[in-house]
Amino acid sequence: MAHLLMVESWVGSMSRLLPRAIRENGHEFTFLTRDLHHYLRSAPEGTAHPLLAARHVLTADTNDTATLLPAVERLHTALGFDGVITSCDYYLPVAARLADRLGLPGPSAEAVGNACRKDATRRVLDAAGVPGPRFAVHSTWAEVAEGAREIGYPLVVKPVDLCAGMYVRRVDDEAALRDAWRALDGFPVNARGQRRSPAVLLEELLDGPEVSVETVSYGGTTEVIGVTDKSVGGAPAFIETGHMFPAALASADAAAARETAVLALKALGLDDVVAHTEIKLTAAGPRVVEVNPRPAGNRITELIRHVTGVDLATACVDVALGHRPDLRGWDTGMRSAAIGFLVPATAGTLASVDGGDAAREAPDVLEVQLAEPGRSVEAAGSNNAYLGHVMAGDPEGPGARARVEALLSGLRPRVVAP
Repeated sequence: MAHLLMVESWVGSMSRLLPRAIRENGHEFTFLTRDLHHYLRSAPEGTAHPLLAARHVLTADTNDTATLLPAVERLHTALGFDGVITSCDYYLPVAARLADRLGLPGPSAEAVGNACRKDATRRVLDAAGVPGPRFAVHSTWAEVAEGAREIGYPLVVKPVDLCAGMYVRRVDDEAALRDAWRALDGFPVNARGQRRSPAVLLEELLDGPEVSVETVSYGGTTEVIGVTDKSVGGAPAFIETGHMFPAALASADAAAARETAVLALKALGLDDVVAHTEIKLTAAGPRVVEVNPRPAGNRITELIRHVTGVDLATACVDVALGHRPDLRGWDTGMRSAAIGFLVPATAGTLASVDGGDAAREAPDVLEVQLAEPGRSVEAAGSNNAYLGHVMAGDPEGPGARARVEALLSGLRPRVVAP
């Protein structure tokens, strides 16, 4: 039995999948957070949050690295940790630094830091010759406006240190750019109380479909688990509306995406990590969108498990402990699996979501999760506003996406105006 230190977590699926993987593999964990109520609020009514199954639940200022490092050293002396883990993007660099400080397994703290900063990722990959969009990084409005004119419209505006598509926008002219700039400038602190960088990343708008490559790196070798496709909506935002695994791609496109992802991981120096690399398949070839040094979100890991039997949550636990992960998988009887998200179009209060029972009773449905009535709803601007999802499989071939889209069309959310 091993003992992991878990430093914060998302409150979505990974907050459940990682504790499950730790428990099912005979390990235990201590959970460290600066705000326990952040997690208590997210638990379904009448249930305990899975993170509370920890051996210990401790509080510390996880945003203050200078005081956190020696504090965790003292905890390590008393409790004895075998690895450090997190699923939350905002704490991946902290977890890597803690593992390094304690002499425990894990990826390079510098590599993780570069992967978690979109501007640093761009610079590292560009220097290594890994293909990506033309880009510029600026901090003042005058610089941003000039940088946009140099790249040319349309382009994409991104914060360098947020996730889930927050404040990522397509802009077609300077007026739209100013609106995007003002919105981002008005969000100086993220949801975890961390002060944000004023830097803004400008990128040329890439054509073509977007996919993600799911990998596990250990001991200097990267194994590609597969390629996942992505559907995007909500323009001018980039909201992920669904995924399918494996992506229905020509073999040459899949191979190019896999190769590009491995090159990106190598350029960043990422090893001993489960990663999720997003790539655009443009007419000029694959281009890296971003590299995430953690398992994929939006339940992509569950799509993979349903199709291949490979559990990337368990692989994440294994590499955090310095163990070689078992990635052999098995024949699950499912040839593709897909998920589609219910994205709100209007703000208000959720009165009901009709059609849920029919979706649950449909053949080859793997999951149906819908928001409860009474929830406050905002018109979606990122991946944080979903009203639920449907997941389904196809035991015959690549038909899972079509099944999910048909099921989603039967769901009818009723939002009452405020």
